[in-house]
Amino acid sequence: MTTWGDRLKKVEQLAQSFQQKPLATHYKPRLWPCQPSSVWKLFPRQCLAISFAQSCKEAVHVFALEKENASLGQRIFLVTSYSELWHYYRTYTQSLMHCYEVIPDGAVCKLYFDLEFCKPSNKGADGKTMVSSLIQYVCDELMGVYGLECSAENVLNLDSSTEEKFSRHLIFNLQNAAFKDNIHMGRFVHAILQPVRSAPKSCPDVGMRSEAENSETRRTVSEGTPAEAGEMEESPQAKRRRQEETDLDFLRVKTKDGRDSLFVDLGVYTKNRNFRLYKSSKVGKNAAFKLADDNKFTNKLEKGVSEEESVFLASLVCNVSFTSQRILTSDVPETKSSKSSGPQCQQASATYPGSLCGSLSSPHPEVDNFVLTVVKKDAIHGSIRRWNYFAVEQLLVYDIAKYRWCENVEKFHKSNNIMIVVDLKEEAWYQKCHDPDCKNFRSSSRPLPQEICVSYFMKLDEEDQAYLMDDAGNIEPSQAPKQTPDSTVCPEEADVWGDVQDDQDYLESLDDYEKNNGDIPDHLLLKCMADFDSQ
Repeated sequence: MTTWGDRLKKVEQLAQSFQQKPLATHYKPRLWPCQPSSVWKLFPRQCLAISFAQSCKEAVHVFALEKENASLGQRIFLVTSYSELWHYYRTYTQSLMHCYEVIPDGAVCKLYFDLEFCKPSNKGADGKTMVSSLIQYVCDELMGVYGLECSAENVLNLDSSTEEKFSRHLIFNLQNAAFKDNIHMGRFVHAILQPVRSAPKSCPDVGMRSEAENSETRRTVSEGTPAEAGEMEESPQAKRRRQEETDLDFLRVKTKDGRDSLFVDLGVYTKNRNFRLYKSSKVGKNAAFKLADDNKFTNKLEKGVSEEESVFLASLVCNVSFTSQRILTSDVPETKSSKSSGPQCQQASATYPGSLCGSLSSPHPEVDNFVLTVVKKDAIHGSIRRWNYFAVEQLLVYDIAKYRWCENVEKFHKSNNIMIVVDLKEEAWYQKCHDPDCKNFRSSSRPLPQEICVSYFMKLDEEDQAYLMDDAGNIEPSQAPKQTPDSTVCPEEADVWGDVQDDQDYLESLDDYEKNNGDIPDHLLLKCMADFDSQ
């Protein structure tokens, strides 16, 4: 017969067991079959959506939605997983037909291009040939700068052209390689297009050449190269540059009002950029992105993923995993040609030559500071050589310099450095190693300090959502009072204007000041704007 003491001991053991291995959080419905937990939250501001996504335990991402009949430029921001978005994307084509991927600040991403020109202003332009030529040129540059093999079969070619405008999106799905972020990507694109960006459209004579080319030519003449009156022999550098300009001449187009422009939109490489999705159109337009007739992209289908969903996943710029990725960087000034000083590259599974902007902080400077406290031992203080942010897994990967303590061998390596990997989703960190003998080693996970975790200061419930979507796919304002956490810090928002009331208040304040103190000089206003943008 069991005594009371035995029962009490058993209850205490069960309580201790539950404390060590607590029950899972409350059940969330899952998409059938075997899909991730359902997360579907709508926010009025991009910064709130990004903060919530960073605090969410599930693998979620931020998307921007445009609503019909809404004020121009107004967007709602959705946080959900790739699989759940695709599930409803096919179901609610009306409410989700104007959808954009938000490319987070600092996130590793695929190379992408936004191409367009006005058809009536460029009657002789052959868009398909221009796209093909651009793909070949970019593939050649990827090989020349990074040693990467690439072809049209690696490039997803999406089309949303109309009778008035030729419009394409190109997404390069390179084999185990991606750019550190779209800022580095933008530098690469600017560098490889520098010849066509800086040259005049018509074939220039000597008087129209750049100062650098004229200098080269003058030096050639001054060194005694025979030249007849009125003729000057070009240097090999000037000839090569002129040939590049000629080869890229197909990228020159005219805008609707007849101004010179480029086929490639160079303004899409900014922080938190909103990039329109496959099967989505702009608000008020009916031209959604679809596979182009001349698309040659081939993608290996994963088990349980349809061909159409496979295209959708390949079109997502930030759908890049940490595993075995080679991270490409570009620090070439935009005023120089990629030929003269090529962008650097780095790889997540090898020792990195050189250094890259080690003093620049990641999108999470508080985590940077914590990592610096981790890489200290026996009077040796390590530093952050570089960082990479993988948005898919919410991983911050730090390449550490001047510190080689490896938990696997329990000593300092002689030459190979280590990595500190911070899992923002699980709010934990662990160590990996560049040493070949420790290639597959991963230390045990340790929790991050609570005060640097996003969940510590970001608590949002269903009532905090400004919008809700019903079972019919209708998105309407929620009935909950509008309230946002005071501690939430908003990152820079792209493509979204501030509140109309704020703008009105600013203008009224400016008018009141100028009435009492006189007009503010334009150069001072411009300086204030520049100082504000630099912060």
